[in-house]
Amino acid sequence: MNETPDYAPPKVWTLSKPNGGKFASINRPVAGATHEKTLPVGKQPLQLYSQGTPNGQKATIMLEELLAAGHRGAEYDAWLIRIGEGDQFSSGFVAVNPNSKIPALVDRSGPAPIRVFESGAILVYLAEKFGALLPTSQPARAECLSWLFWQVGSAPFVGGGFGHFYAYAPSKIEYAIDRFTMETKRELDVLDRRLAEHEYVAGDAYTIADIAIWPWYGGLVRNEIYHAAEFLSVGNYRHLGRWADAVAARPAVQRGRIVNQTSDDPTKTLRERHAAADFDAVAWQLPGTKSV
Repeated sequence: MNETPDYAPPKVWTLSKPNGGKFASINRPVAGATHEKTLPVGKQPLQLYSQGTPNGQKATIMLEELLAAGHRGAEYDAWLIRIGEGDQFSSGFVAVNPNSKIPALVDRSGPAPIRVFESGAILVYLAEKFGALLPTSQPARAECLSWLFWQVGSAPFVGGGFGHFYAYAPSKIEYAIDRFTMETKRELDVLDRRLAEHEYVAGDAYTIADIAIWPWYGGLVRNEIYHAAEFLSVGNYRHLGRWADAVAARPAVQRGRIVNQTSDDPTKTLRERHAAADFDAVAWQLPGTKSV
């Protein structure tokens, strides 16, 4: 193991020096707004404020799946929140999500706006609002919600744990990488064993559990996040790989995954989305993404 100096935690922790790393400029130990700025509001009934991270993709994939299924009330404006620039700390965003994390949704279809924050909560809210992608009878409903909240509880080990220390930390710490790699591989194995027996994560039907899990774990096995496929030996998870490719082939997933992206690749980026026709600029390069 690499030798590193022992660290003795102080009696009372304070932020005394920059911690380095990709996100150091936006990390802080207090909540609340850092600047005054109102959020834009479009013409659609649903207003989404997000960026195309794995968590952000959950909301846009869900909305595109609803629209593909004919739920016209799911039309939405998707506004880009640049988390690397601190947009999530504006007064307007904090009013929607006091935790300053994307995605955040405001439903303006009724007499009074309804705010919804946390990606899992957004999925459940939309599923119940439109009666789609969440079973209504037991035990299927319990199974779906169990896997949804499995993702909510497990993904931080992948993102803030493995992804941070493997890809973003200013220095490589062997203990941290080993610890979170072990847990990430265990989670991949959990899914692979489940998908060896079922077509989708919650059973035989595509649900919000798949929408929540795919951007993170599908991204890992398809080498689309952290570029760690070889390191994680993702070829060993063949059932998970089968499922990841099947979900990736869905037209609504192909549309939703590019919304609020900041990539310079025009085939993978739709910075804002306000109508189905907005995809036309990239649809010719993305199979199955014609406007609906």
